[in-house]
Amino acid sequence: MEGRQAVRELLLAGTRRTREVILAGDLDPAPILDDIIDLADEHKVTIREVARSKFESMARTEAPQGVVAFAAPLEDHGLEALLTSSGPAGRPPFLLLLDGVTDPGNLGAILRSAECAGVTGVVLPRHRAVRVTAMAAKSAAGAIEHLRLATVSGLPKAMTRLTQVGIWSVGLDIGGLDPIHDLTVADGPVALVMGAEGAGLSRLVRERCDTLAHIPLRGVLASMNVSAAAAVALFEVSRRREQHA
Repeated sequence: MEGRQAVRELLLAGTRRTREVILAGDLDPAPILDDIIDLADEHKVTIREVARSKFESMARTEAPQGVVAFAAPLEDHGLEALLTSSGPAGRPPFLLLLDGVTDPGNLGAILRSAECAGVTGVVLPRHRAVRVTAMAAKSAAGAIEHLRLATVSGLPKAMTRLTQVGIWSVGLDIGGLDPIHDLTVADGPVALVMGAEGAGLSRLVRERCDTLAHIPLRGVLASMNVSAAAAVALFEVSRRREQHA
């Protein structure tokens, strides 16, 4: 884990064991660094300060902000755990399925939006897609510590299972018939399906969607970045769910 916000959320969540926190030795004082040090001390996590040159050799992202943490792997909750109601109010599932996103920065940004929008679970394909790397985790700014993630061998098979339990799959596609703002199924068990950068939804995934929706565009450009499109769609679904809460 790299980046101040990501490491702070890792320690704050406490959902997985953190082995060590590494700080670059030339950092200026900052409140978030004080938080990281206090949280690490509270959880009895070793804190080590190293020279900048050594720190840079350890980092895997371009801008780790002088903070790196080593922690246990993220828990894979499995698809079945995501199919039931969650939270104290027993809200119906609000899932996000990602079909072949390959850029770790996009993945992290999407996961950050998903957590903020109240998504109850994220389904990722095991193949032909980026994993939750250090770069993705940094872009997610700690969101991965608060999301339930499940990795599956193939999204089409997973979507068949969603249909069996009554979760409606909505694919976001420029050719979708309905505007995302008119989506009438958002208040029930729903899964938003996002395609890959450029290519969009794969053929089999598109065929397994119960409906396709689009984001109305008013400018000259014909498409949006996948992480921006995901944010728009996720918060629109979230808004409609709140209206029917």
